Amino acid sequence: MASTASPYGFKAVNGLGGLPYAGSTRNIPIASAYGTNIFYGSLVYVQSTGNLAIATSTGADATTNGFPTGTANTGCVGVFVGCSYTNPSTKQKVFAQTWPSGTVASDAVGIVVDDDRVVFQVQAAGSMTTADVGANVYLSAVQSTSTGNTNTGNSTTAVNATAVTTSAAFRVVGMVDMVGFSVSGDAYTDILVKFNPGYHSYSSAVGL
Repeated sequence: MASTASPYGFKAVNGLGGLPYAGSTRNIPIASAYGTNIFYGSLVYVQSTGNLAIATSTGADATTNGFPTGTANTGCVGVFVGCSYTNPSTKQKVFAQTWPSGTVASDAVGIVVDDDRVVFQVQAAGSMTTADVGANVYLSAVQSTSTGNTNTGNSTTAVNATAVTTSAAFRVVGMVDMVGFSVSGDAYTDILVKFNPGYHSYSSAVGL
């Protein structure tokens, strides 16, 4: 049962409508020496330079808390699921779950689940029930270089447990409802969400 807070970021489950998620991703450049850790399951966006960066707002609304940085809502490009780069010391190609802050590598790319119709599993920072399906949620805290576990490489991002009817980043489309793991009403409920229009870069009319 999800009786303790153990957030793990966003995990792709399937496509909207129930189609299986086939693992499709897109490689997006990361600037050499980019100075923030990015963890598996973190929300990311594309900067005006064309490089990938971690999203640093909650998505609580489309103005002051819009993605990616809390101002103009150009939207996230998706969820980070790893990266590759040439290790500056060994000169060997590395495939990693986490982007280590400050890594110097001119060939670095982030691997991103960028389909705006993917349904993600994520843990809420409190209890939610089936009555919350159809409402909206947003991140429970702003992501940063420390929003993750450097040992596992996984994000520790969660969503707020108080669903809202106003505009916010994610629509609740279901509960995980897996006995022994998480069910509706657990203390820290695992839920299924999708990006709302405008909060994902591909459904936003605002350019970079």
